[in-house]
Amino acid sequence: MLTLEDANRITAAARQEAVSHGWNVVIAVVDDGGHLISLARMDGTQKASVRIAELKAKTAILFKRPTKALEDAVLEGRSVMMTLPDAICLEGGLPLMRDGVHVGAIGVSGVKSSEDGIVAACGVAALGS
Repeated sequence: MLTLEDANRITAAARQEAVSHGWNVVIAVVDDGGHLISLARMDGTQKASVRIAELKAKTAILFKRPTKALEDAVLEGRSVMMTLPDAICLEGGLPLMRDGVHVGAIGVSGVKSSEDGIVAACGVAALGS
């Protein structure tokens, strides 16, 4: 189970990484059902990133893989991936695992998708294994 304390720690680590680069992002953390636990929108972040970050997190947990895997499939010519229900094919969503079990996910949006992925990875690292 992913707790609010876990979500806050994940969000804080991701936010610290974003601040260190001068990136304004939205950070969403969801539970294993894709339900929002925490959301942080940094000042100056575009409003659309709120929904995108949450959707990246939901996609990562529902498909149990990084959203970059879906983005890569599209870039390799599998455009049908963009029609999957409740999925976004952009890097920045990562599953969260504890003891080999998917417990939730983090989604980040606001800068280039590769930069969103860097921020999300710092959040994942804060959870530990």
